[in-house]
Amino acid sequence: MELDSTDRRILEVLQRSGRMSNADLSEQIHLSPSACHRRVSRLENEGYIRNYVALLDPRMVGRQTTVFVEITLSGQADEVLDAFEKAVARVPDVLECHLMAGTADYLLKVVALDTEDFARIHRRSLATLPGVAQMQSSFALRTVRQTTALPV
Repeated sequence: MELDSTDRRILEVLQRSGRMSNADLSEQIHLSPSACHRRVSRLENEGYIRNYVALLDPRMVGRQTTVFVEITLSGQADEVLDAFEKAVARVPDVLECHLMAGTADYLLKVVALDTEDFARIHRRSLATLPGVAQMQSSFALRTVRQTTALPV
């Protein structure tokens, strides 16, 4: 399916406000409510819209410490990569895990209550992940820009 300008406007608006009613969305993009609903349903069915979520304020839930952790594994065999990926997916403090090209094999985004909590996460969860040979942690001092909206 090819996205036209109306589809792109729908996606842009929903990325900013996913709880918007269909009536409000249709008014904002200048489309009838029924046509807007059909388009949103099609975008959902085609997989352009994966999910609707509530984005929480990390400070309000006590997770004000963000740490980026570079992980180097002991090897590159498929079994090592697969075991690591399955295990890291079960660590709730890891928000993101990316397979990287470069010096580190993986880059993790970890949230913690504070530095003591990160030390616990590091010791009990990250250091026990299979295949880990080396870790380098960098603490975020301040978030300058953060968005979940993709350019469409």
